[in-house]
Amino acid sequence: MKYRSRTEIVGLILEAANGGGATKTKIMYKAFLSFAQLREYLTMLQDNGLIEYEGGKQTYRTTEKGMRLLHIYNKMYELVPPLTTIAVTEKDVKIERNNSGNDNGNDSDMNFVVNDKNHN
Repeated sequence: MKYRSRTEIVGLILEAANGGGATKTKIMYKAFLSFAQLREYLTMLQDNGLIEYEGGKQTYRTTEKGMRLLHIYNKMYELVPPLTTIAVTEKDVKIERNNSGNDNGNDSDMNFVVNDKNHN
């Protein structure tokens, strides 16, 4: 899984709890978080008035303030999507030792060659 910013994770949580509320389990799965991570984020979101706990239903619901933040986040995402990282496998990169005869055992003696699938 790619690295996600805290802002992106907050957006996923607010989206999951939007419209009728969501249980901790539902939020965990929709935001791809561990239980420990979820607790940390829910505490921060509640402390900032972005999400509220509905005790009778045992669900979390995005507040009006949270909805405003989610709207701003979605507009921002439309203008500038988050940078994506790519997974690199051994098939994508070939590691070669330099033959300079000056092997000091560090990475400066290595060449990393990216295999370009379009030019093979």
